[in-house]
Order: sequence, then structure tokens, then C-alpha cells
Amino acid sequence: MRLSLMRHQNGVTLIELIMSMMIISITIVGLFSVMNITNRHSADPIVTHQAIALAESYMDEILQQSYSGTASNIRATYNNVDNYNNLTNSPPQTQQGTSISNLSAYSVSVSVSTPVTLNGGVLAKQITVSVSGPGNTLVTLVGYRASY
Repeated sequence: MRLSLMRHQNGVTLIELIMSMMIISITIVGLFSVMNITNRHSADPIVTHQAIALAESYMDEILQQSYSGTASNIRATYNNVDNYNNLTNSPPQTQQGTSISNLSAYSVSVSVSTPVTLNGGVLAKQITVSVSGPGNTLVTLVGYRASY
């Protein structure tokens, strides 16, 4: 073989250039697809956290009430857990009845069961607080108020 016939390449061919552009383009499309999905769902944890905080707030309020007492139609004067049965707030409200405007996309519902007998003969009422929010978010908390 003669050395004069062998030449060194000084650049890239058109085919190599097109192939490298295609590989880079596919990589960029893949990265942007992942970023798009991430951005679309970035608020989901915030919505869930707000729904949980709202449900916990209602549950704390209810569990502070007595096991039984007199009936009331005004939430500010509720004095027992039975008063909260079938309570529905959309938008959520404070205990004094003021709507929480920042949470207007949420809805709260409460149900209180009839007394059930637990081990040891203790009577308890099951309290279920359900909060629905944006993006089909649904949070349900269950607690018990015992007669002691």
C-alpha cells in the first residue's frame, strides 16, 4: 500500500452531521417531555397537603366536643359530636361560619356514626371527615370519640 493514497479526514461527512443532529434532537425532546410532566404535576403535593390540613382542622374541632349534649343548628354553638353529623361546607368555613376564600376549591363533609361498642364495653362514635379538592383530590380522615 502506498502512503500517498491514504489521506486523513479533515471534518465530518454530511451523513455523520445529520445523524448527530438527529440523536441530539431525540435527546432534547425526551428531556422536555420529562420536564413537561414534572411541571404539570408539581402542584399535586400542595393540593393534597392543603386537603389534609383542612381535614385535620375539622377533625380537631370535632374531637374537642363532648360525646353527647344538646342539639344546635349553629356551628359556633355546637357542643357535641352529633351536631356535626351531615355537616357540609363548600367552601370550607371557620367555626364561626366565615368562609375561607383561599380554599374555595375545596369541599368538606362530615358524618358521625351511631354509637358502637368497643372492647371493654366503651361506647364510641366514628367521625369521618372527607375533603375533596382540585384535580380529583380526596382525603378522608376517620376518628373516634369515646364516651368516658
